[in-house]
Amino acid sequence: MLIDDYVADLHRSLSGPHGPKRDMVVEARDSLTDTADALEADGLDRAEAERLAVAEFGKVAEIAPEYQAELTAASGRRLGVLLFVGVPVMTVMWSALWILYPATEDVWTHRPDWYSIVARSLDIMHLGVGLYGGIALFALSRGGRWIHRPRLVTRSLGVLVLAMLPINVVVGLVLTYGMDSPNTLTPLPAVLANLVSAAIWGMQIYGATRCLRVTRVPLPQG
Repeated sequence: MLIDDYVADLHRSLSGPHGPKRDMVVEARDSLTDTADALEADGLDRAEAERLAVAEFGKVAEIAPEYQAELTAASGRRLGVLLFVGVPVMTVMWSALWILYPATEDVWTHRPDWYSIVARSLDIMHLGVGLYGGIALFALSRGGRWIHRPRLVTRSLGVLVLAMLPINVVVGLVLTYGMDSPNTLTPLPAVLANLVSAAIWGMQIYGATRCLRVTRVPLPQG
C-alpha cells in the first residue's frame, strides 16, 4: 500500500526519542488513512485515493524537517528535565552525607583548607548546570518557543553533560583521596549515594548522547 510505504519512509528519515517518534508516525498514518478513506467514499478506487492523499500530505523531504525539529526539541526537553532535577538532587544528597555521615569526626573537622573551596566550587558548577537545564527546558517547551534554533540548545545540553563528566570524575577523586584518610563517609550511606549518582549520571549520559546524535542528523532536502 502506498500509505504504508510513505509512512515507512517517514519513519526511517526521523531520529529521536522512541515514544514521540512513534506518536508522530502514527498520527501521520491516521491522517493519510482518513483522507484516503474520504476520497474512496467519493468514488475513487483505493490506489488512486491513497496516491492523492500522499500527494496532498507532501513529500517526505518536505515535511520531515518539521517533524525532526520537534523530535530534536523533545530530546532536549528530556535531558533538560534530568539536569534541572537530577543535578541539584545529587548536590544536596552528597552535601548532606558529608555533614551527617562522616566516617570519623576528626577527619571531617581537620580537612585541608582547600577542601571546602573545591567542594563548594563543584557544588556551584552543578547548580549552574541544573539551572541551564531548566532554562533550556523552558526554551524548548511548547509554550515557550521563543528561540529560533532549538537544535543548538539541544546540542549544547549534550555537550555540557559530556564536558562535565571528566570534571566530576577528577574533582571527585581529588575530594575522596586528597585527605589524609580517604574514608570520609560511613560505608552504607556512601554506597547508596554512589548507586543513586551512577543511575542519574547514566541517564544523563544516555540523554546527552542522544541529543548529539539527533542534532547531527542531516535533514532531508526538498
